[in-house]
Amino acid sequence: MAHPTRTGPGTGTGTAAGPGSGTGTAARPVTRPAAGPAARRAVVTGGAGFVGSHLCDRLRAQGTEVVCVDNLLTGSLDNLADRAGDPGFTLRRHDVCEPFDVDGPVDLVVHLASPASPHDYARHPVETLRAGAHGTHNALELARRKGARFLLTSTSEVYGDPLVHPQPETYWGNVNPIGPRSQYDEAKRYAEALTTAYRTARGTDTVIVRLFNTYGPRMRPTDGRAVPAFITQALAGRPLTVAGDGSQTRSLCHVDDTVAGILAAAAAGHPGPINLGNPAELTILQLAHRIRALCGSASPVEFVERPGDDPSLRRPDITLARTALGWQPAVGTDPGLAATIAWFARRPVGVGA
Repeated sequence: MAHPTRTGPGTGTGTAAGPGSGTGTAARPVTRPAAGPAARRAVVTGGAGFVGSHLCDRLRAQGTEVVCVDNLLTGSLDNLADRAGDPGFTLRRHDVCEPFDVDGPVDLVVHLASPASPHDYARHPVETLRAGAHGTHNALELARRKGARFLLTSTSEVYGDPLVHPQPETYWGNVNPIGPRSQYDEAKRYAEALTTAYRTARGTDTVIVRLFNTYGPRMRPTDGRAVPAFITQALAGRPLTVAGDGSQTRSLCHVDDTVAGILAAAAAGHPGPINLGNPAELTILQLAHRIRALCGSASPVEFVERPGDDPSLRRPDITLARTALGWQPAVGTDPGLAATIAWFARRPVGVGA
């Protein structure tokens, strides 16, 4: 197998707040370029999901009226509890794979709707592919009709199991089109192609961002991702199940930083794609030990079979995000994990499963 080209943590693109970063302050200050005015009215597909609900909250905080479109396949009304009674927020329970319209003007359409965790897209492979194809088409059509800016939240999964490390936006990826993760990887790759086609052929104002591993409050305990799995296991005193030998790496970005990056991309003029993630890299085994320590848990680590097509390396090159958006992560890994652990600890066992 070809070995990935890698610059390694702390070289090449630099690092942001990450493991052991103490205060969680970004590695160096950046000057955010002048942004366009905040959208007056936004449509957020998948707005009841983990990232989508945080985005809805942030949009409302800046005074943007929000229409959330979600079929609640993987989203939850619990995530929208803070929006109850908010006159500037509307929830439309609708499958974006079916055409839809919104009355009145719209300035921004953000398309997040899709199963996004390994357990979800394994359970819903056809729905995942349809969200990337039909859902993206319908959201793009809404943006085109309204003359709105369209922002696609793509994913680091478009890089597959990368042979280049860290991953710049110019890297085409190493993706198995028929593997166990292919429904999500290929859905997002198609969504990027369709978004690009609408920009070049139909003049739609589009932006593509590629989200790397994001964590924080409102993750579901059973969604199959490492952070909620390790936290719930450590809090319950159960063994922390590490896939393989735990040497595979991830780059964790707190949801507050991810949402800030999405809004920066929505306000800027760059069409992307733009990586949004934390270039501070750690292994899955390091993550398990970090979470166990922050939980004050004595849980043992148990090694289990590694899933097929599980990426060996994952770290974004965020040079473009820094230069085009003036964005980089500001939340340190330890403070971010501690806040996420505190959120999970306040929830009854099984809630949000």
